[in-house]
Amino acid sequence: MNKSTSSIKIYTTKVCPYCVRAKAILKRNSLPFEEIDVSDSDAAIALAQKSGRKTVPQIYFGDYHVGGCDDLAALEQSGKLPEIVKQYIK
Repeated sequence: MNKSTSSIKIYTTKVCPYCVRAKAILKRNSLPFEEIDVSDSDAAIALAQKSGRKTVPQIYFGDYHVGGCDDLAALEQSGKLPEIVKQYIK
């Protein structure tokens, strides 16, 4: 896949412990991100259409769909997070 000029985006809701955990992982790895609140039903519908998932957080590195909090944590624990960042974020 090609590198994207887009930044890291994380789709969240106001009351979500997994969102808090995912944001902490991004911060711990010094990865700046844009947070998009999908608490609004229209935004939640758009997210479901984009990702095929109805849960939050949903994390994107450019056009690459990382997945949710557990997916991000697995990348960090495996040591593959820096590699994925280099591949998809300019």
